[in-house]
Amino acid sequence: MLNKQLWKLGPLIALIFILVFFWAADYTWGQGQFLSWRNFRVITNSAALIAVPAFGMTIIIISGGIDLSAGTALTLCGTTLALMLKHAPNAAIDAAAASSTVDFSLWIALTLLLMMATGAACGLINGALISATKVVPFIVTLGTMTIYLGIGQILAGESTVYAPKENIPDWLSLCYTGRIADNYLIPPVNLFGSEIGFKIPSSVFITLILAASAGVLMRHTVFGRNVFALGSSESTARLCGINAPLTIVSVYTLAGFFVAIGGLLYFADVKNGNPSDGTGKELEIIAAVVLGGGSLSGGRGSIIGTMIGALIITVIRSGCGLLSIPNTYTLIIIGCIIIIAVVVDQLRHGSPEWFFRLISRKSSRYS
Repeated sequence: MLNKQLWKLGPLIALIFILVFFWAADYTWGQGQFLSWRNFRVITNSAALIAVPAFGMTIIIISGGIDLSAGTALTLCGTTLALMLKHAPNAAIDAAAASSTVDFSLWIALTLLLMMATGAACGLINGALISATKVVPFIVTLGTMTIYLGIGQILAGESTVYAPKENIPDWLSLCYTGRIADNYLIPPVNLFGSEIGFKIPSSVFITLILAASAGVLMRHTVFGRNVFALGSSESTARLCGINAPLTIVSVYTLAGFFVAIGGLLYFADVKNGNPSDGTGKELEIIAAVVLGGGSLSGGRGSIIGTMIGALIITVIRSGCGLLSIPNTYTLIIIGCIIIIAVVVDQLRHGSPEWFFRLISRKSSRYS
């Protein structure tokens, strides 16, 4: 029982070790900024950008699937948002006119609805193709990855879409990490000439709310139990009366919802839409799930673990940046950690067999 608990705590232990390592390294060779509140805000905001779409990927991986189109679908949603804001009615800029304000509010509501529909449609297409064709999700989503990238480039005119600053609502400062207190969802209170409270990016609150919702969905609903059953053994799940095709479509559509929210945070962070930015994002999204203890063979994973996985990635990037380690080496370090996580997962399942046979032979010699 204790051994099982240690396996579950593995990602958290790894995160603590990485935090201590980079704190000590920055204290020794850097400028001692690693544990500053400013760096804390940057790390948690960056982790939120990865974690939100990774929640959807977690559900997909638990069900035994994979989604390589998550990155390009995310930037497609962000590009859709940027295009809608770019072409918002000019009259909306005139705040003195009440009708203009109403028109702009309706336009923003329509924009958000279209963005969410875009993400859900991307997921629905993936799930429908996988269920209908019975082709492995890796191949299907590899194809839709390039399709979504192409659609985004057509919509953007093969360039970056910039929305006028006056058309971007103030509340879209969701990823703000600066010093202005009013740009935070819960700003610190100025009491007796000193600030009381912490400046926490709005993206972090959104991530925590979505994490709680996804956690409850996966652990305390019939749908969640069906997803775990499907990932453990699809044939057994079918024998238990679970509608596998419908569950697969539902899983990918739900993941599209998280991708759309990720697209919103992406736009809030960079204030533009570039479909090409999505290339490669799916890898860090999948990496967050794997580092958080999710199994690529399906049937296991957790929302909390995915959050920890996202933090591991961003902590490593932040630590390497403060130590002036080139980004190329940072990528190598993250890649090595991902491989280690996958190998550990394989060892947990008794693979590779040659390794355990070797261990068994050595132990028999000394017994």
